[in-house]
Amino acid sequence: MSKASPQPVSQPQAPTSDATAIASAETILKIFTVPEAPNSTLGQIEQKLSQDLAGFLRDNIVALEKPLSDIEADFNDHSIPTRPRFVSDYVDDIMHTLVAQSVHTASPSFIGHMTSALPHFVLPLSKIMVALNQNLVKIETSKAFTPLERQVLGMMHHLVYQQAPQFYAEFQHQADTALGAFCSGGTLANITALWIARNNLLKAQGEFKGVSRHGLAKALRHYGFDDIAILVSERSHYSLGKAADLLGIGRDNIISIATDCHNKVDVAQMRAKAQELQVRNIRVMAIVGVAGTTETGNIDDLTALATLAKELHCHFHVDAAWGGATLLSSQYRHLLRGIELADSVTIDAHKQMYVPMGAGMVLFKDPTACSAIVHHAEYILRKGSKDLGSQTLEGSRPGMALQVHACLQIIGQQGYEILINRSINNARAFAEKIANHPDFELTSAPELCLLTYRYVPALVKHALAHAKIHNDDASLEQLNSLLDDLCQHMQKTQREMGKSFVSRTRIPLASFTQAKSALRKSVVFRVVLANPLTTLDILDAVLIEQAHIAANELDIMPQLLALSQRTIAANSCSK
Repeated sequence: MSKASPQPVSQPQAPTSDATAIASAETILKIFTVPEAPNSTLGQIEQKLSQDLAGFLRDNIVALEKPLSDIEADFNDHSIPTRPRFVSDYVDDIMHTLVAQSVHTASPSFIGHMTSALPHFVLPLSKIMVALNQNLVKIETSKAFTPLERQVLGMMHHLVYQQAPQFYAEFQHQADTALGAFCSGGTLANITALWIARNNLLKAQGEFKGVSRHGLAKALRHYGFDDIAILVSERSHYSLGKAADLLGIGRDNIISIATDCHNKVDVAQMRAKAQELQVRNIRVMAIVGVAGTTETGNIDDLTALATLAKELHCHFHVDAAWGGATLLSSQYRHLLRGIELADSVTIDAHKQMYVPMGAGMVLFKDPTACSAIVHHAEYILRKGSKDLGSQTLEGSRPGMALQVHACLQIIGQQGYEILINRSINNARAFAEKIANHPDFELTSAPELCLLTYRYVPALVKHALAHAKIHNDDASLEQLNSLLDDLCQHMQKTQREMGKSFVSRTRIPLASFTQAKSALRKSVVFRVVLANPLTTLDILDAVLIEQAHIAANELDIMPQLLALSQRTIAANSCSK
């Protein structure tokens, strides 16, 4: 089933036949045993596939145009094929239906999400992972991969907590302790942190065997609480709601606290809410600080939150999925001051550590914290072993730690500093371009490499200023509503044109009178400048393309400009 491909893989075309092979024990076993020598059929297919993927990764186009409905038709057959297919035919098919229609996340003009260009060495290293197929749940199925994973967790723990060498000599490879846990992403990392917080708060006491044995209802009765709650920023990640749901705490007990004009949680309001909950006999289980909000990249006052957590005797977790890698920069590490006070920290290596998707981590300040969630199974996870599977939410896991290990070793702290400094400096330079542009408005200044902005023609800016001065909420609402429609249209059009991509979100803006500004959210463009290949020239081209789209918009733009003229005239007459 490794018939030579009739067409070059680098030029994918729709398959003209459904060539299949007759299944036999010999042909099926062959796909497991044939050595992939360079001159073998499978070796040739692999070489062509690598060449085609390399071309795909160099392409600056975000995606080839094809309606999603047509792509769905390519994957519409629900029946498992009866007969095997030749590998070469399958590769030709998948290059046409899958690779050619995938998103070019490595493109330097793809600046709307966390995905970025990857170091090329991760591609061959991924073959080690796949070929060895290790399962990190158990040393019996991973052996050297488990010590390697523990080393990576030790490196990341030291990056955050900066403990002395003897600390790591004692705990990095010790059974029944863990400096952290690998997860598939920030969501599971956050869930794991709050799982530990819940179990430690409602731990075994006397005849009560703990919440993990008796459940939440009995735990609340035992400790005399009417309920428990988690205090978070209104900019916190939606995964915290999932955690509350799964842990039986309830989404309504994720208490969101307002943020200031810099998108940082208001610690005074959080303290007041904690006092209110205490009066109602609701115990604060955890406080979650954000080190890099998903929408704007801002960082809470982590030191102040740590102080409040200490006052409340509760768990302090920092979600640094976005911003954690900034600790690798000596120039910008200070932005995360106070993170070392956290009981647990989430970091995603697949964000700005340039690791392929699926590499999240949660780190524990106390190496014994994981004992609150330890599970054993006699056939695989025995007491006293150094298996990490007993201390993780997930069971079977691939060896993604290898990719993180490789990047830490090959790029190094100095290399990461160059990359992180470059991304933050690019964000600041782009923010300055936007702020100085007559037809754009910066809506959140970058702290990390994220920022938001929107298109506001100069005439509309003038009209907004007039309406705000005269407390003309009706005109402000109409103008901003049209701006929302325009920005949404621009973002969709730019995405469909396929040359570049920015994402969009909704955030509160100061474009209203004080009474309305905290209530209304406006549509804004959102960019993430983590890709090392993104240049200022590319960013200039993004703005030029957006301005061109707006200038050719024949429905919303005329309405917006006419309303702006009427607003200016009306408010000028009311002086």
